[in-house]
Amino acid sequence: MKNWIFIFFMSLGIMANAQHVISEGVAYEVKGKSIFKEGIDITHTLDKSKKDKIIKTHKNKLRADKRAEKARKKQEKARKKAAKDLKKKQKAQDRYLKATKRLEQNQAKYNRLKERGRLSPKDEEKWLKKLDRYKKDVEKRRKKL
Repeated sequence: MKNWIFIFFMSLGIMANAQHVISEGVAYEVKGKSIFKEGIDITHTLDKSKKDKIIKTHKNKLRADKRAEKARKKQEKARKKAAKDLKKKQKAQDRYLKATKRLEQNQAKYNRLKERGRLSPKDEEKWLKKLDRYKKDVEKRRKKL
């Protein structure tokens, strides 16, 4: 929001101030339809073709500035989207690694308990369901990568 406010006031300031235009090697300032040279209004002293040429140059400069600003905004948007996608991929990778680690730890714990003979048939059934759930979670996370 702050950026939009800043851009609005900057564009307002740019529009309110005079624009410098160089035509045929001479520097002019254009404010609206008035043309100034070294701070003096020379709009009425110029012939029509010269005046039109200066105003046309001014409009072309404004269009070019507008296109450049649009391109800059487009690049900024693409950069932000790429950063967001990268963050999303990293998050998916982290979740996959976490799920894999959890599965390995529980698998090791199940094997340890089974070897020692400390699992009742009900406990073994619970452990198998739990391990199956973790395997499904790992598969789900792998698909999201």
